[in-house]
Amino acid sequence: MNGTVTGEKLMTFTVDVGEPVMVGETGGQVRRYVPLLGGTVAGAWKGTVVPGGMDWQTILPDGRLEISARYVLALEEGNVEVRSDGLRAGPPEVLARIAAGEIVPGDQYYFRTAMRFVTASPALARLNDIIAIAVGERFPRQVTLDIYPVL
Repeated sequence: MNGTVTGEKLMTFTVDVGEPVMVGETGGQVRRYVPLLGGTVAGAWKGTVVPGGMDWQTILPDGRLEISARYVLALEEGNVEVRSDGLRAGPPEVLARIAAGEIVPGDQYYFRTAMRFVTASPALARLNDIIAIAVGERFPRQVTLDIYPVL
């Protein structure tokens, strides 16, 4: 299900996630948010995902998930705000397995977000000028995101 992303991988985020908090249902869509509890950053830059971010989600009637997350990275060179909007989609039976907490290999569904970065660190200034694509995979208590610059 996952398409190919080309270019050199910048980083990998491993993000610890909390239990989803339901906001409510309207028009057949369920709104919730998932607390981001922390995590690690590896690759061209190294550091941590700062606890306290949120992933706001809309679950559509067919099981697709619209994602809008904001969080902070504490990298060795300084802090970076991350804004990430995207989509998790796939066959209904695969999405149902993910929703039930099963580990489903990432190649069985589509999980992509478009990312923007904001930083005041001169050493990280390059991040202010790029858009990146994250290729995600969902686990019961974590999400991994491989981050690629859009060329």
